[in-house]
Amino acid sequence: MPNDSLDLSALIGSRVCHDLISPIGAIGNGLELLQMGHPQTPEMQLIAQSVQNATARVKFFRIAFGKASQDQQVNMGEAYSILRDLSEGGRITYELDSDIDPDRAGLQSAFLGALCLETALPYGGRISINHSLGMWEISCTGRRIALTDALMAQMTGKSTGDEVKPSEVQFLLFPASLVAQGRSAKVKRTETELALFF
Repeated sequence: MPNDSLDLSALIGSRVCHDLISPIGAIGNGLELLQMGHPQTPEMQLIAQSVQNATARVKFFRIAFGKASQDQQVNMGEAYSILRDLSEGGRITYELDSDIDPDRAGLQSAFLGALCLETALPYGGRISINHSLGMWEISCTGRRIALTDALMAQMTGKSTGDEVKPSEVQFLLFPASLVAQGRSAKVKRTETELALFF
């Protein structure tokens, strides 16, 4: 994907996430007001959990698909919070470990890689994101790892000829984000684990 197309995609991603986060936050605030002085019902708990997950998802997408530069830093507390909220009640659990606050561009690639690995976990599982000494490792484990050869080729930047579905756009953006940083990904795969290194 050309760099100008990548930049345009990032600007669109930033705009969409920016416009969505405010109304989702307003729903959360309204729910808190409704809960004041009223008993917690299962219905209210479900709505609260859905709002929390939607907020975390939009924040995750803002980092994964938004505009990023290498000189921007991301507070690890914010990143931990996003992944913790994503993990609650979901079929996929996230873990994050970093020795420093990472640069925004590196974390963007890590989140895009994590989205690729989500696709490989049809029955759920665990995704671990580790950052140490400037290197990233994103790995997933689950009962079954399912990823087509075509998507594997897209993810490692070895193919750009096949069309991808909207739900698979991360497989194009992940290698493009690495190229923009002068990096490339290595892959390790077994029946129950898939890992990306860059």
